Amino acid sequence: MASSRNKQGLRTEEDTLLDAARACVLAVGLRRTTLTDVARRAGVSRMTIYRRWPDMTALVGDLMTREWGALTRAAMAAAAGDEDAVDGRRPAGDGSWPARRRFVAAIVAATRALRHHPVFRRIVELDPEILLPYLVDRRGRSQDQMLAMMAAAIAGGTADGSKRAGAPDLLARGVLLATQGFVLSLPTMTDGFEEDDLDAQLRLLLDRYLAP
Repeated sequence: MASSRNKQGLRTEEDTLLDAARACVLAVGLRRTTLTDVARRAGVSRMTIYRRWPDMTALVGDLMTREWGALTRAAMAAAAGDEDAVDGRRPAGDGSWPARRRFVAAIVAATRALRHHPVFRRIVELDPEILLPYLVDRRGRSQDQMLAMMAAAIAGGTADGSKRAGAPDLLARGVLLATQGFVLSLPTMTDGFEEDDLDAQLRLLLDRYLAP
């Protein structure tokens, strides 16, 4: 589910339950968290939880979809020029950036944000096996959501000629495959290099991949 807020933007019961799950995962990790723990932290009955999720895997799937989706939506807003600053920097000159540059900077910023996201870090530290199926076997809803948003941004950002022609869905897959490595494996490459150095390489890689 892409959002846990209603049409008026008000918090829902699902927000409360996902927030409780987030707090449990941050406190003790996924393997040591049960649906009962989440219900207790949220102050609801176990049946309230079980009516929505049959097990922790399903609940955590929705939690990751919510958390990663928020990062991607913020990145795509920046790529569309809906934010004043992208990747911590402001455009020069007349205040506008080519669509490709906005998109690349936003994706690099989102990649870094996900790498440091507290829920993601906790999963990597305590329960990394949870991520393995989504890397070698199948895509999760979070990845599908990211692909859809990136493809839409790529398709809608070609008017200025700064992006190369190509199927947006295919280009989005290339971008996601590249960024997954920089999210998961960057810590293995920091011997002698700073995180900023490697993120600069991702920026260059994506910029040249998408250039006409």
